Amino acid sequence: MAGSDVLILEADQLLTLERADGGGRPAGPRRGAEMSPVGLRTGEALAILDGRVAGVGEPGALRARWPAARAERWAGCVLAPGFVDSHTHAIFGRWRVEEFELRARGADTMQIHAAGGGIAASVRDLRGLCEDELVERTRPRLRRMLEHGTTTVEIKSGYGLSLEDELRMLRAIRRLASEGPLEVVATFLGAHAVPPEFAGRRADFVNAVVEEMIPRVAEGGLAEFCDVFVEPGVFTAEDGERILTAARGHGLGAKVHADEFEWGGGAELAVRVGAASADHLGAVSDEGIEALAASQTVATLLPGTLFFVGKQRFAPARRLVEAGAAVALATDFNPGTSPTTNMQMMMSLAVARMGMTPAEAFVAATANGAAALRRVAGEGTLVVGAPADVVAFAVSDYRHVAYRYGENHCVAVWKRGVRVV
Repeated sequence: MAGSDVLILEADQLLTLERADGGGRPAGPRRGAEMSPVGLRTGEALAILDGRVAGVGEPGALRARWPAARAERWAGCVLAPGFVDSHTHAIFGRWRVEEFELRARGADTMQIHAAGGGIAASVRDLRGLCEDELVERTRPRLRRMLEHGTTTVEIKSGYGLSLEDELRMLRAIRRLASEGPLEVVATFLGAHAVPPEFAGRRADFVNAVVEEMIPRVAEGGLAEFCDVFVEPGVFTAEDGERILTAARGHGLGAKVHADEFEWGGGAELAVRVGAASADHLGAVSDEGIEALAASQTVATLLPGTLFFVGKQRFAPARRLVEAGAAVALATDFNPGTSPTTNMQMMMSLAVARMGMTPAEAFVAATANGAAALRRVAGEGTLVVGAPADVVAFAVSDYRHVAYRYGENHCVAVWKRGVRVV
């Protein structure tokens, strides 16, 4: 082990996200009281070797162990794991700013959809773009995510809704993943909505997703997960179960857009099929909360969406945490209902509008975000052996990241030990 290869980062506060019982175990999904400890270390340092955390402790002790190490002192800063944004629609064509104005004039989401806006507008737009254009438009968005402290992101398809358009989206996602430095996880969301050519024929479209799209996506190794939008007026829980059962048969993990605005049995479906996550949950039922609490399915909450579309009721984060569910946070970054790349803002909304504590919000945005992507080998933490995905925030206390809302407190990012911001 060459000391010159070691980087030692020291700051006022260090959040390792280790479990309260110590032992350096990877965080994995946290639930209930496990979501409060953040592994807070004051005046300690982090040693990085070969892209992973090699040591955590008193700076002098780490320098003694690696005397030739390069050391950096980040005075007045907090070091924490990079955010894991486990639900985004980052690949799209144009922005939908006109819908923002329509909402200000009183239109709601379903009225906008009925008028040809919403997902349908993004589908019309994306179908006219080639793969190169999709990559070029998405690349700067991913850079903004990185600059706000996100080091791993999930990106869904779902604005193509035909076999060739969905495959083109997924190929673009694969190209972006190969470029780095952001780690990208691909999800196939062919069942995002019923496309216009299948209007009035939802069952036929479900057949197409199951019989044509899923096999081709799996054959090309283009996605890790399959998602479905279970909501009244979109797809039923029965549709979702058929789609996700087929996806799992082809080796894809399951995710569910669940109970976003109205209850549709999405949370219960997610648990029933063993989904990695049930996402949104703005209208989750009591039974859905109980099912999530008793399962390994992560409850991924997207407060930016309900905030942006003007809803007064948010997902019941406090009830989910107290019931024992594993709760994650994500941006739902998309051009119509959550046009933000800022995970720090999601933490602010989680605390101010959903009753989470700053510590719970940090866990939800890091370790539990990783768990929502089935990454539980230390991702989203800074325990020894974990990937060295590190963010420096220019605050003296980690609680300020959520408290001072609307700002970007991130001043540096390391991805697997390499500084990228």
